[in-house]
This record gives sequence, structure tokens and C-alpha cells, in this order.
Amino acid sequence: MPNDFNQQIIEEFRANGGRVGGYFEGARLLLLTTTGARSGAPHTTPVGYLPDGGERTLIIASAGGAPNHPAWFHNLVANPLVKVEDGVFTYEARATVLEGAERDRAFARAVEADPGWAGYQAKTTRVIPVVALQQVTGGPPNAASWGEALRLIHNAFRRELALIRKEVTESGPQLGAQLRVNCLTLCQGLHHHHTGEDAGIFPMLAERHPELAPTLDRLRGEHEKIASLLDDLQKVISTEGVDRQLVLPEVERLIDELESHLTYEEEQLIPLLDA
Repeated sequence: MPNDFNQQIIEEFRANGGRVGGYFEGARLLLLTTTGARSGAPHTTPVGYLPDGGERTLIIASAGGAPNHPAWFHNLVANPLVKVEDGVFTYEARATVLEGAERDRAFARAVEADPGWAGYQAKTTRVIPVVALQQVTGGPPNAASWGEALRLIHNAFRRELALIRKEVTESGPQLGAQLRVNCLTLCQGLHHHHTGEDAGIFPMLAERHPELAPTLDRLRGEHEKIASLLDDLQKVISTEGVDRQLVLPEVERLIDELESHLTYEEEQLIPLLDA
């Protein structure tokens, strides 16, 4: 991929909170910064990723099926500590190249979700590596204010939910393994976000703005309702190969409830957070 094309994607990604258009529109994309194996200089590359549940993210060193591994792969093998930008947060991660059965299972999930990965493997004699990125340090969102940070986080959830709805709609009769992981990863992320709000931002706002009590009570109640919807979704997808017709209504219910919640929260809290 030409460097000038990469740079265009990088600039668009950073300017729009992780959103890009063109070929990568709607794709799961992150910016990976590695340290040059020979030069020691930082190199940033847009890379597609797969959710892996928990705290890991998977990237695949396909290089479009080229005969050699991409440069970023050689760099992270030499220096496994990398920087990741996901559009909301920038964090340090440790890269681990998956081996053996673990690699094969992860790659099979990727192929099931997008047969293009199998096409890349068929074009080359090398075994295409799968790399797990595990966050080791973090920081605040990439935002100039807490209100902007809240909107960034909300928009990331909106994009992921829209992508999952599209994937479920376009999937085969049974839900694939990677799509199940995508759903579970989203559920975990929403749970952590709402738990953090209940324990952190809401008590802070309640102390500074006692008049917000009814609003915060409503938001906490909506958190409980969304938690119930997340539980329902996780129960439905817990069965391997579950019929997608059972999953789609749960996803739609979650999207409807969450969008209403996010919009109300932004209207009520962002003016105060940015004041």
C-alpha cells in the first residue's frame, strides 16, 4: 500500500475520531505504530482488526497475500511494545504472535467472517500471521474536553452496533464464531462504560449539580435496562451456531434503547461537562 495513501487514511482517521471513508468506510480499523526493527524510528500503519473479547484485539499480517510479511510485522517481532489508536483512546500494547492451534482457530474465525482472508492465504506460501494486541497502559480519551470525550465514546458504540447489525443481517442462517465474539466484546465494552459512569462521572456531577438528581436517576435506570438487554443478547448468542433470526431482534432492541439513552445523556450532560 503506497505511503501517501496510508498517510491520507491516518490523517482522516485522526481528524474524525476513527471514521474514514472510501475503501475502508465501515471497516474496523486502528492505527498501529511500531518501532523500526533497523531504524528505531516510529512507523504508523492503518490496520484492520478483529475483536477478541476481553482486553485483546487481533490483527492479521496478510499484506494482501504478498510473498513477504508486511514491514509492521517484522517491526513488532523485533519490538513487541506498540502504540495503538482506536479513534477514542491511544494506548500502549504488547504484541504477541499467535502460534499453532490458537493461531489456526483465530484465522478460521476471520475466514468465516470474511472469506477474503482465505483468498490472501491462497495467494502465498507463507503462513499468514495473526497477532494479539494486549493493552498495557492507557490514558484519557483523545478529546479536548470531557463532553467531547463522552461523544467520542458514544459514537464508537454507535458505529460498532451498526456494524454488528449489518453483519447479522448479511450472515448465513447460523451466527458465525467471529460474529458471536463481536457481540460479546461489545457487551463487555458497554458494561465497563456504564459501570465507570455509575461509579465516577455520575457521583461527581451529583456533588457539583444537585439539581441533576432526577436526570442521573433516569440515566442509572436506563443503565439497568440496557444491562438486561445485554444479558438477553448474550444468552441468545451463547449457543454455537444460533439462528440469526433469533439474534437480530435482540440487536435491534439494544440499538433502539441505547440510541435513546445516548442522545438523552449527551443533551443533559455535555453542556455541563464542557462548561
